[in-house]
Amino acid sequence: MGFRESLKIALQSLWANKMRSTLTLIGVVIGVASVIMIVTMINGVNKYVATKVYGYGADVFTASKMPQVIMGAEEYLRYQKRKNLKLADYEVVAQQCTACIATGAEISTTGNVVSHHQSATGVSIRGWTTGMLAMYNYNLAQGRSFTPTEQQHDARIAVIGSDIVDNVLGNGDPIGKEIRVDGVPYTVIGVVEPQGKTLGQSQDNFVSLPITTYEAVYGANDSITIYGKAGGIGDKLEQASDQMRSILRARRHDAPGKPDSFTIDTNDSFVGLFKSFSKTFFGVAIGISTISLVIGGIVIMNIMLVSVTERTREIGVRKALGARRSDLMMQFLIESAAMALVGGIIGVAGGILVAKLITLVIGFPTTIALWSVLVSLVLATSVGIFFGVYPARKAAMLDPIVALRSEL
Repeated sequence: MGFRESLKIALQSLWANKMRSTLTLIGVVIGVASVIMIVTMINGVNKYVATKVYGYGADVFTASKMPQVIMGAEEYLRYQKRKNLKLADYEVVAQQCTACIATGAEISTTGNVVSHHQSATGVSIRGWTTGMLAMYNYNLAQGRSFTPTEQQHDARIAVIGSDIVDNVLGNGDPIGKEIRVDGVPYTVIGVVEPQGKTLGQSQDNFVSLPITTYEAVYGANDSITIYGKAGGIGDKLEQASDQMRSILRARRHDAPGKPDSFTIDTNDSFVGLFKSFSKTFFGVAIGISTISLVIGGIVIMNIMLVSVTERTREIGVRKALGARRSDLMMQFLIESAAMALVGGIIGVAGGILVAKLITLVIGFPTTIALWSVLVSLVLATSVGIFFGVYPARKAAMLDPIVALRSEL
C-alpha cells in the first residue's frame, strides 16, 4: 500500500467517525491553538513595545527621576526620595549637550476637557517643550505647534489629539476653537494625526500645552522627563547619553563613585527588559500547551489501539495477501500523523482567530509569525507519530492466523 492510499484511508477513517475524531483531536487543537495564540500576541506586543511604547525612535533616550520599570515597592520608595528634575535642569542640558542633535522635556497629568456642552475625562494633559512633537514622531494633521516665543510667555494654546476633536469639539475646523482644560481656557492651534489604539487604550486622548504654561497652571512641584536625540544608535547613542549623564551629575552634585540620582533610559534597555519578561511568560505558556499536546497524543494512541482492535480481521487479510510488517507500521503511523496534523491545522486557524478577535475587541496588538505556524504543525504531526508507534507496532506484530480467526 502506497503513501497516498494510506493517507486516503486515514482521512476516510476520520470522516467516518466524526464524533470520535472530534473528541480525539481536542487536546491537539487546544495545544496548537494555545501556542499560536501566545506567539502571535507576544510578537505583537514585542513589536508594539519596540516601536510605540516610547513613541520615538531608537536613538532617543530619556533622563527621569524614576526608571520606566520599577520592580517592587522598595525600589519605588528608594527612587521616590530622589530630587525632582526641573525645567532649569533641562535648559542646562539643552545648552551643554553637544552630542545631542535635539532635546526636549515633558511633564504630564490627567484631567478633564470641556467645550460647550461636550466633555472628556481621563485626558492626558502634557506639558511639552517646542521639540517634543518631533521626539514623539508625531505629524500634524492640521495647524501648527508651539513656538519658542509662545513657550517663553506661557501662552494659553494647545495641540490636541484626534479624540478631543471627535469627542469634544465635534464637526467643523478645530483650529482656533476654545477648550477648557480643568477649567482653564486654551485656544487650539494644532491637531496631531490619529495614532490609534494600543492594548485597548487610545493614543489620541491628549492635550499638549507649552511646558511653561503647564507649570504656571499646575505648579512646578512634579519632576519632568528630559529627552535627548543622539542622531544614531551605537556609539552616538552611548556618547550622547553619557554626556547628558555627566551634565546632570554635575548639575545635581552627585559625588564621584556614588550612583546617579536619576535614571537614563533608552529604547533598547526597556525593550530588552520587556522581552526578558515575555520570554519567561512564553516558556511557561509553552509548557502548559505541551501538556495539552501530550494529553492529545495519549488520546490519539488510545483511539489508534481501538482502531487496531476493530480492524484485526482487515490486518489479517492484508498479511495473508503479502503485506509486510513495515507496510502495516507505515499505514497506522500515517493515520495517527494525519489525525494529529488535522488537529494542528484546526488549532492554527483557531489560535489566529482568537488572537485577532482579541485585537478587534480590546486593541491588543498581534503579529502572526510564519515560523510559529510551521513549528506548530510539525510539532502536532510529531506528536501523532510518536504516540502512534505503539498501536502501529501492535498492528504489525499481529499473527495473521489469529487475526483471521477474529470474530470482529
